[in-house]
Amino acid sequence: MKKAMTAFSRGLHGALRVICVALFALLVVLVVWQVFTRLVLNDPAPWTEESARFAFVWVSLIGIAIAVGEKADVVMDFLVAKLPRSLQRGADLVAYLASIAFILYVLVYGGLQQSERAWAQTNPVLPFTQGQLYLALPVSGILLTLFLVMHIVRLFGRDYTGHTHDDTMDEEAAGI
Repeated sequence: MKKAMTAFSRGLHGALRVICVALFALLVVLVVWQVFTRLVLNDPAPWTEESARFAFVWVSLIGIAIAVGEKADVVMDFLVAKLPRSLQRGADLVAYLASIAFILYVLVYGGLQQSERAWAQTNPVLPFTQGQLYLALPVSGILLTLFLVMHIVRLFGRDYTGHTHDDTMDEEAAGI
């Protein structure tokens, strides 16, 4: 099971990275085109600003999911690191479950409601409805939930190392 979960996680991370890179490249092209049409042609393309905005939202939300999946998100664990490993596991579990509850309610449930409400609302400059563009919220919520569930499964594995607190990082941050 561990090997299957690791393979699935690696495959999902790889696919999400490819999507993020493609969306970021699209974002750069859209912004360059917008600047070119505005400053050189003196006739800005109105669809580029809206397209760039939605590409930015999608790349940001997928990027957050990647960061959470790789445990590269910002964590303030200096208190948790001082706890015994068994309590660290409990603190991690509470944090993951609270995050999942928030994500499921705000991003998945709220995002689906927002997307449903705006599904028929046409976008004046893009060939998508607003509801289709708002799908970034529940999609990222599902990805985040999936990665957090995988973290919970790893919590109960034998290779759980817990948190370690490195005082040298504190000294470096303080300039000591």
